[in-house]
Amino acid sequence: MKKVFACFILGLAGFSTLAQTSIPTSELQIKSALLAAPVDKRAGATVYGYAGKELSVLRKGTNELICVADNPAEPGFSASCYHRDLQPFMARGLELRKQGKKGQEIFDTREKEAKAGKLAMPKQPSTLFVLSAPAENYNAATGEVTNGYLRYVVYIPYATAESTGLPLKPEGPAMPWIMHPGTHGAHIMIKPPKAETK
Repeated sequence: MKKVFACFILGLAGFSTLAQTSIPTSELQIKSALLAAPVDKRAGATVYGYAGKELSVLRKGTNELICVADNPAEPGFSASCYHRDLQPFMARGLELRKQGKKGQEIFDTREKEAKAGKLAMPKQPSTLFVLSAPAENYNAATGEVTNGYLRYVVYIPYATAESTGLPLKPEGPAMPWIMHPGTHGAHIMIKPPKAETK
């Protein structure tokens, strides 16, 4: 299962295998990417997807939401949508990943750049939605996802447990908590209970 925090920088890293992977049409990529967005945001969202090895804009939107289609070179399904003010943060992570940097190194680089004013971060809470599913629940021929799992992340740079009143780990189902408190990447995590499959 793809991880929430790394959905953009890790989920888009399989460039070398895209040439050997069947890439869905732009229409299908847009359809499945928008499943991660709130219904009332879908019509106006900008959508990024794959026309080759690189991400490109498949549809220019009119509202504040940016959606990213599933990377067909990665196992399973993962689409995400986020507020446009997170775009510099997301794009920088992808750039660093393409340079061969990983995990903590990416985090530390962005932390340094954000503190130096070189990386713009949202000045208000900004949301990321992530829809994931195992490969067998995604139909690439129709763009449909069954029994997908939708998770929520609200970025609040430099927020802390004290400034939000949130715990550092969840203590119950769907209970929000704060991760990376006091850093550029501080965010509220909300992971609803997964539906039981019969």
